[in-house]
Amino acid sequence: MITIYLKQYNKIIRNADTELFDDLGFDDILWIDMMQPTIKEQKAVENFMEISLQTKQQVEEIESTSKYSETENAIISNSNFFVPTGDSFEVEPVSFILSNEGVLVSVRQAEMRTFREAEKRLQMNYRSFSTGYHILISLLEVRIDFDADLVELVGRQVSSLSKTITKEDSIDKDILLRLSTLQERTMVLRENIFDRQRILSGILRSERFPNDIYPRLQLMIKDVNSLISHTDFSFQRLDYIQDSALGLINIEQNEVVKIFSVAAVVFMPATLVASIYGMNFRVMPELEWVYTLPNGWNLPLGYIFAIGLMILASGLTMGYFRYKKWL
Repeated sequence: MITIYLKQYNKIIRNADTELFDDLGFDDILWIDMMQPTIKEQKAVENFMEISLQTKQQVEEIESTSKYSETENAIISNSNFFVPTGDSFEVEPVSFILSNEGVLVSVRQAEMRTFREAEKRLQMNYRSFSTGYHILISLLEVRIDFDADLVELVGRQVSSLSKTITKEDSIDKDILLRLSTLQERTMVLRENIFDRQRILSGILRSERFPNDIYPRLQLMIKDVNSLISHTDFSFQRLDYIQDSALGLINIEQNEVVKIFSVAAVVFMPATLVASIYGMNFRVMPELEWVYTLPNGWNLPLGYIFAIGLMILASGLTMGYFRYKKWL
């Protein structure tokens, strides 16, 4: 799908007909926005602009020259934009090409709120967007505002996770998965905000942009730096939460080991008594300890004595542990 923004009758007009390129010049077109373009649409734009659109592999490269570069005929910039998906987000690369005549070409593969908001600004105050340079800066401004919203969202999720761990007595698998997911989101968010910083720095060094844009660039760079600081703080909080979670897990494991250790020690004297009376010696006087009841039944006192000795030994051991406050 292609959308062509035309400057006609002192207003901005949208059109999706590529045949307009045969009748219009660079002075008539402000912005060409392509979302999932067909091969026919790509060829039409390339022929009109006399440029080659970038491939997906070129857009996704991480080298600094692929993020922002200037040629004799155009300025090429590639940036990753976030597409919200519920409480998370996905990363979608977007390619921008600015001709020397001030026509902006954007190529993307997904619908994005950034472009809808930039289009609203363009329709509401078209006089502020005299060239494609101004539209590109507006797109980056909107994107930075949305980045700030995502940073705040991740910050709230980190705060919620911290409260959950504080209230919980034990750490389960779901909490660890939430922690790992938030760490990954924060890293991705920070990397892509750095991506925005690199593009703004490249634009700031350029001499092709109108002079009224550079003061806005200074403010945008300050905003990006503050977002980077905020994501660093969120990542530090996640490290602290991870340390706390690991500490709680170690405490739980120590409690389990302590229970098994105490059980083993408590039953050790009883096991010793049972081992002694389990020896097959020919002389075992307790075997002869028998008390005859009035009804003629024989009560084995040796057996009762052994059982009582086991209980007494275990009880004394337990009492000693409690005295030492080991339990």
